[in-house]
Amino acid sequence: MTETVSLLVSAAQGPAECRLFARFVCQTLLREAAQAGLSAEYADQTPCRHGILSAVLTVRGTGAARAAQNWTGSWQWVCRSPLRLQHPRKNWFVGVSLLPEAVLPDTAGEVRFHTCRASGNGGQHVNKTDSAVRAVHTPTGVAVKVQNRRSQHANKQQAKRLLADKLAHLRRHAQQQADRHTHRQRHQLERGNPVRVCYGNPFTAK
Repeated sequence: MTETVSLLVSAAQGPAECRLFARFVCQTLLREAAQAGLSAEYADQTPCRHGILSAVLTVRGTGAARAAQNWTGSWQWVCRSPLRLQHPRKNWFVGVSLLPEAVLPDTAGEVRFHTCRASGNGGQHVNKTDSAVRAVHTPTGVAVKVQNRRSQHANKQQAKRLLADKLAHLRRHAQQQADRHTHRQRHQLERGNPVRVCYGNPFTAK
């Protein structure tokens, strides 16, 4: 079964050396994905002078999720800085994390209408006719009820408009939640227990 995963490669708040390493990590992921028979490409990236601040890679193919498990975590580069020769630090870190898929309500699909007796104020017409309409979007279960129009047809049209507005709101909310998670991931980096350690310049993975 074809799978699709999104990987975030981030130097977090790391210095230029981490950004240099982040570019190498992206290149490594693209190469290893191709070797595994997977399709991988940049979905987004924030380049900088020395490398990449962060990037999102989309990986597709059978076994993409399993491959991603081997890549996610912190990557460590052990090397004296090639950019600041007198700098004492020699450990640099980059994070690779799996981005959650935004669960967006499907705006397509069937809408079921149920008629019912209108309730509340409105005179004899409202109380004695089945002009009220409840519309249910079957893929998501989202529902609205409209009874303020005098005809069933008018209530159906209004219900469809309200349902579309409600689904659009839910999609925006889901996307905002996913965007906030991605933003947090860009600034978080666990430096312990790296999943991959690279040495020297040029990079050599061990």
